[in-house]
Amino acid sequence: MKQNEPRIIGIEPSAGLIGGEVKIECSGFNASQGGESRVVFGTTAGRMISASPSHIVAIVPDGIPASERDAGIRLQVDEVVSDPAPFNVAEKIAGELNPVANPVIDPDNGSLYVTLSGKMGQKVPISIYRIFPDDDVKPFVFDIINPTAMAFDSHGQLYVSSRFDSAVYKISSFGESEMFAQNLGVATGLAFNQNDDLFVGDRNGVIYKVNEIGEVVPFASLEPSVAAYHMAFGPDGYLYVTGPTVHSYEPIYRIGPGGDVQPWFSGFGRPQGLAFDTDGNMYVAASWRGHRGIFKITPFMEISMVIAGMSIVGLAIDFKGNAIVTTKNEVHRVPLGVKSLLLRR
Repeated sequence: MKQNEPRIIGIEPSAGLIGGEVKIECSGFNASQGGESRVVFGTTAGRMISASPSHIVAIVPDGIPASERDAGIRLQVDEVVSDPAPFNVAEKIAGELNPVANPVIDPDNGSLYVTLSGKMGQKVPISIYRIFPDDDVKPFVFDIINPTAMAFDSHGQLYVSSRFDSAVYKISSFGESEMFAQNLGVATGLAFNQNDDLFVGDRNGVIYKVNEIGEVVPFASLEPSVAAYHMAFGPDGYLYVTGPTVHSYEPIYRIGPGGDVQPWFSGFGRPQGLAFDTDGNMYVAASWRGHRGIFKITPFMEISMVIAGMSIVGLAIDFKGNAIVTTKNEVHRVPLGVKSLLLRR
């Protein structure tokens, strides 16, 4: 390598949505000596928000051709271009939606379900969309006001909460809804345990447990949230919950089988959607030390950023190991290369 030839030593993360920030460790990149210095995603230049000979922060640009989403990142100084570093740009698969919690994957066929939730009390024409494995988007449910969280039980039955109705509905394979449980406050997050007990998060500060016939009992109490609770069971059988508040330094909660609540991992800003893989790693949408995206927390409490992105609300892991990432009104697919704990049930 020539003395002034740019070289990428490492990047974090290795995937991102348009607008996400990527940290690049490098050598031989000196943007202060004039000439043309660029960070290139495929063949599309990304905006640099900071740059030194050894460290760069760049924004994933819009307009990257579909054929170049996995073409990696290169550094360019005048006519000299570095070797590429692996990087995947998220693929947008749907827009004009309004998910406020995690999307869900149909365990039978891999279809994806996403809500159009709307403002509080707003009756939108279509409540839930179904996205088939070929990315064909179809209306699925029409009559639920403010659909919020969704979950499948072990039999493949879909449930959805309504923060407007204080209720949870069962959804048939034809998109017909039937009330399953009610009097659940501002019903947001949903999760099933291994016994098919349903847990519902009332963002006023209560987690409810609901049995197979819709009987409701309070299970745990925690701090109220300004947005939806997001919930998932880990491989240890504990329920993990996020719920954004007005604070900038917030925990992920772990709730034991008896309803005891403990802060499990602290320090995130506005933690929201979460999911587990079969190795016991948690993935959470949040802000961490000034960077926004999806972070992985290992069973040893090691944290790393895996997907860069702004305004991420929820996530799920599909049959192919991709992260399905929802923002305030869009759905994206990002290669992650892991197996979902939820789809193994």
